[in-house]
Amino acid sequence: MSSDVVIRPIRAEDAEGAYLVRLTPSVLEYTLALPSLRLDQTQRFIESLSPEDHVFVAAIDGQVVGMAGLHVGTRKLRHSASIGMGVHDQFQGRGIGRKLLETLLDLADNYLGLVRVELEVMADNPGAIHLYESVGFEHEGRKRKAIFRGGQYTDGLMMARLR
Repeated sequence: MSSDVVIRPIRAEDAEGAYLVRLTPSVLEYTLALPSLRLDQTQRFIESLSPEDHVFVAAIDGQVVGMAGLHVGTRKLRHSASIGMGVHDQFQGRGIGRKLLETLLDLADNYLGLVRVELEVMADNPGAIHLYESVGFEHEGRKRKAIFRGGQYTDGLMMARLR
């Protein structure tokens, strides 16, 4: 495989690749995805995206290896958005997550004029926390026992980047 990563908006034909990313062990461990996820659920997710949902994939040689979304708020939250992302286990540590995140932040800053971008990350995910801090996200709070994973509860950290 070449190392050229292409970041582009998600398409209907990306459903299977996105589905496979969501089922890799670390994505299952550090996101809210469940191992019972079905391909048709991913297809419906893509089909149901609104104009306020900006989802991108990272592809190498046409294979989806990561995905990230920026979900803009409505009404009195129109100035803000939340993000979520995941990178296939076999492609982590190559800067793909950073490229996806930078794509979302460029859209937020230079096209949508957002003031606030927020996320929740599991407190025991130091790699993701470091990535978010490196692009300006700050800690805003801790949600104790917020996520049930692996038979026990883990804390979530609330982080945001303000402009």
